[in-house]
Amino acid sequence: MKISKNIKKTDDMEKYEQETGKKAIWNDEVTEGFKKWLKGEKIYEQDKERITLLVSEDIKNEWQDFMKTQRFSTLSKMIRKAVNHYIKDISNQVSVKTIKKLSHNLKEPLTTIKGYTHLLIENYKDKLEWDVLSKIKDVYDQSIILEKAIDDALGTSKKETIDILIVDDDILTNRVLNDIFKMKGYSTKTATSGSEALKIIERITPKIILLDIILPEVNGYEICTKIKEQERYKDLIIYFITAVPRAEVEREIKETGANGFFLKPFDFSEFEIIDETLSKTQLI
Repeated sequence: MKISKNIKKTDDMEKYEQETGKKAIWNDEVTEGFKKWLKGEKIYEQDKERITLLVSEDIKNEWQDFMKTQRFSTLSKMIRKAVNHYIKDISNQVSVKTIKKLSHNLKEPLTTIKGYTHLLIENYKDKLEWDVLSKIKDVYDQSIILEKAIDDALGTSKKETIDILIVDDDILTNRVLNDIFKMKGYSTKTATSGSEALKIIERITPKIILLDIILPEVNGYEICTKIKEQERYKDLIIYFITAVPRAEVEREIKETGANGFFLKPFDFSEFEIIDETLSKTQLI
């Protein structure tokens, strides 16, 4: 088909040239390659070979229907993409199997190393010279690091847990509560903002959160609501710790899903409810 000079390329022509690296117009004529491409035929490069695939009419129709709904320009392009996706998927599966085998081969001797170094430290810490004991402890610490690396690679690491997360922008309040609960034998962690608390929760699961209401950036009401809206945290126990008037806090309890509150200055005897709750909870 002869076309006039200085003709402007269509969008299809631009697309064809980008996909194939071939010209849609040559010597003022539309190329045969572009015509075939418009019909949905495969355009072959000279350094590529044709592969014939025989399928039933029903399968061919099913593939073509899928190709249209997913906006593939040609059936062959859809097949190439499907094959590449399958190869990557199988490669990942093989990779996981290899890691699992490697994990078993590593963990067997690692268990022995970890066990014996632990026994040496516990039974001979008062008899060994410090430099020797220090080297043994280094071996033990490295075995812990290696064990965690293996678990992380397999996705079998257990999420760290703590008893109480204390969230208050007042450093002194954080320290007082932290010391009180640690003296009782509880594991604790502190945060000075809601955003910091959310980051901690992503990697550490607390049993109870003591949450101040007046916080920088995002207030405690919003933080509590955000946490409780997540399915995995809906049963997480949250108490507000605040100097906000009782009437206001009581109105917000139902709205935010919080479990209760402690008013400042604290009546520390009220914290007995935390002791009762944690005594019923087995730490993971």
